[in-house]
Amino acid sequence: MANEIAGRYAEALFELSKENDQVAERKEEAEIILKEFQANPDLSGFFRAVQISRDEKKNLIARCFEAFTPETVNFLKLLVDKDRMYCLRPILEEFVRKADEELGIETATVTSARKLDEAQMAKIRTALEKKTGKQVHLINRIDERLIAGIKVTAGTTVTDVSVARQIEEMKETLLRGGRR
Repeated sequence: MANEIAGRYAEALFELSKENDQVAERKEEAEIILKEFQANPDLSGFFRAVQISRDEKKNLIARCFEAFTPETVNFLKLLVDKDRMYCLRPILEEFVRKADEELGIETATVTSARKLDEAQMAKIRTALEKKTGKQVHLINRIDERLIAGIKVTAGTTVTDVSVARQIEEMKETLLRGGRR
């Protein structure tokens, strides 16, 4: 049910953003809000607390997000009024996904055994943008089990050039008696 609610609210925020030609700006605000709530878990607790009045919650929103567009602030206040702040994260995540689609941005995950530097990420981003024809936003995830190399996931496409995958392929080849 939360996903259904999140989808409806995300769609409403997205349509309002399109109507006002503010998709990119609202996307940026949504990403900031998501980061704030992730960095400050007490915020979620504050908005879930029944002993804190709606007015106190809305006042905090007004103070914390005063630099945001009035529509974003009002949207957050609406979520407080409708007791939907527990859905904030999935709402904003779905909104960001819709905004990225509208703006022609693809998010890709680069999994590596160690953190990649900016030059390496830029090289991967350039190759993906050339391949997809879209602007690409990269996320670097660390998985030491890869040993070396990378695994890139963009949409439904996975490119795995890790040592762990090569070892797995050799193992499969050996189990088949050396035949490919």
